[in-house]
Amino acid sequence: MSLNSEIFEQPSVSEGLLSNRMGVVQDIAKEINKAAIKYIFLAARGTSDNAGLYAKYLWGAFNRLPIALAAPSLFSLYVKPPSLKDALVLGISQSGQSPDIVSVITEGKRQGVPTLAITNDPKSPLALVADYVIDLDCGPEKAVAATKTYTASLMVIAMLSVALKGDKERLVELERIPDLLQEMLGLDEMIHGLAQRYRYMQQCVVLGRGYNYATAFEWSLKLKELAYVIAAPYSSSDFRHGPMAVLTQGFPVFVVAHTGEVFNDMMDLLSVLIEEREIELLAISNEPRLLGIARTQIHTPANIPEWMSPIVSIVPAQLFSYHLTQAKGLDTESPRGLRKVTRTR
Repeated sequence: MSLNSEIFEQPSVSEGLLSNRMGVVQDIAKEINKAAIKYIFLAARGTSDNAGLYAKYLWGAFNRLPIALAAPSLFSLYVKPPSLKDALVLGISQSGQSPDIVSVITEGKRQGVPTLAITNDPKSPLALVADYVIDLDCGPEKAVAATKTYTASLMVIAMLSVALKGDKERLVELERIPDLLQEMLGLDEMIHGLAQRYRYMQQCVVLGRGYNYATAFEWSLKLKELAYVIAAPYSSSDFRHGPMAVLTQGFPVFVVAHTGEVFNDMMDLLSVLIEEREIELLAISNEPRLLGIARTQIHTPANIPEWMSPIVSIVPAQLFSYHLTQAKGLDTESPRGLRKVTRTR
């Protein structure tokens, strides 16, 4: 099993979640609704933290639930946790073994609020301490860079959002995901060719906003941990507040932008950056206006609702990061200094 094979497993993983875990998700959603929680307190690290950014937008927009992102060291090192009254305490971790994330769930239990673990190991310390567990059911993920557990986490977050609302229309939309992911994998050979242009790249900016803010962070993480590129993620709005000063002619700017509420803002910014800074723009998008001004274009399907687009748009970003790593002559399976399971305290 390799990073490449795990990327290609994602359609079957998402299909398995819909077939085998939707009932569990619906049962947990009923219990959460009974608890009348007022917000979700979310603990995660790395790739799982980026999945939490997606939850922040999705559950905020569709479920009217504020998401508070935990500072785990308050629980594990300072041992001065905040009050968690009226919260659902949620831990997301592919391994479920990081002590600081486990400490947040443990404290939630101690304070008597409901706790939920989303993990790829239902026998992990995180799963064993939580009231409710959703198994990502990905099978072993051996590559250090997480791919299928990331999209599985996004799928579970979306399934929970749908279940909490009893939203049958959005569930029908979500059932399209396996086919959409397969369509994205069909771009593999093309993306292999595109990546060669960037084999000497050492730094870049990655932009996303709204639901795809999470995608920008996850893409930049893959570029850093695999290809050793200094990739800085920003929302288009934050980027205006100072960071855009770093841009010079030919500076690589990568963007993930989907048709929706934030698209025009992103388009306005990128048009200015191309005209005034002459940036090198790579775009993952379903919008012809943006693809038309980009030096490098990766097309996503036109008819995806914006709220679902992060589950789909991360796949070409994963493929690009994989092929860029190979183009640089680097090891895609064992990035330097990294381990599959990171136990932070």
